[in-house]
Amino acid sequence: MEKRKLGTSDVSILGYGCMRFPQKENKIDEELALEQLRYGYDNGINYFDTAWPYHNGESEVVVGRFLKTIDRTTVFIADKMPTWDIDSVEKLDIIFNKQLEKLGTDYIDYYLLHCLTIDNFEKVKKFEMISWIENKKKEGKIRNFGFSFHDHYDLFEEIINQTKWDFVQIQLNYVDENYQAGLKGLNYAKEKGIDVIIMEPLRGGILANSNNQVAAIMEKAIEKKSPVAWALRYLWNQEGIKILLSGMNDLNHIKDNIEIAKTSKLNTLTADDLKIIEELKNFYQVKIKVPCTGCNYCMPCPHGVDIPSCFSYYNASEMADDKEFFQYNAILDDSKKANNCLKCGICEPKCPQNIGIIDALEEVKARFGE
Repeated sequence: MEKRKLGTSDVSILGYGCMRFPQKENKIDEELALEQLRYGYDNGINYFDTAWPYHNGESEVVVGRFLKTIDRTTVFIADKMPTWDIDSVEKLDIIFNKQLEKLGTDYIDYYLLHCLTIDNFEKVKKFEMISWIENKKKEGKIRNFGFSFHDHYDLFEEIINQTKWDFVQIQLNYVDENYQAGLKGLNYAKEKGIDVIIMEPLRGGILANSNNQVAAIMEKAIEKKSPVAWALRYLWNQEGIKILLSGMNDLNHIKDNIEIAKTSKLNTLTADDLKIIEELKNFYQVKIKVPCTGCNYCMPCPHGVDIPSCFSYYNASEMADDKEFFQYNAILDDSKKANNCLKCGICEPKCPQNIGIIDALEEVKARFGE
């Protein structure tokens, strides 16, 4: 698998996102997760991305157990400071030291200020998190530092210009070229000499799926590709992108992503390929009603609503042009459906996509009925 320079190291172009581990009885299926992590490692992945809130704090623990089975110096671990949860300078060290303990390591290769929005960035400034993270780098406890971004473009430029970041992490895929930082943000970071990591390359899995209309567009291509290959190769084709993060939890998906990565290079998509991607983008931009990526930050809902599943079924029903949509009505338990929303609003400040969740759930109810 190709490696690209990210900060101080050569990293695999496919990164393993540790936010969607397989689960059993509402907990991480640790045996299966470790097996999948090991497969990725044995087949060329050397960048593993975790965070404080993933799997209610258990993701870091599982990644730490994985690290005990390999040579720590052969991989690069990314972890993140939960900026929204900081209410004192002292808490920065408390959380960071706990992360080192969970991971069983004395340094983190790539450390991010997590989920910077306008509100979270105010906390970054108030508690001097940039100075804190720069000091940790001087101490050798952090090798490279950056931030993940979830807000409007002007704020992205403001944050970029606060210090000399080693890297940034943004959401990008062929549907979201103009969303949040987008392509404009990618190019701005590149001009500043800052490396870029991409999250949500498959938009929460939406771009990995197909239907008759999507298949018909792809069938026009001279060189046939799977839906996943179209999405991933679009990004690996771009200058400035160093890694794509994929939240993998199925061995077949891991194998497929690795094989696509092995055949992907910069500037290799043809004019015909780019034309197909433009058609796909136009199709999805009309069909996707709620820009939910299934990150689960909004969960759990105190009233039992499975918010990401409601939005996933809503978007899928639009793409399938099926208002009945069997999966929502027959698979999703009644206790988890949109009509259980009591509009308490606890979920909305947690959403990195800034979705008006209450109004969007009303749309789901209107689509499928009470």
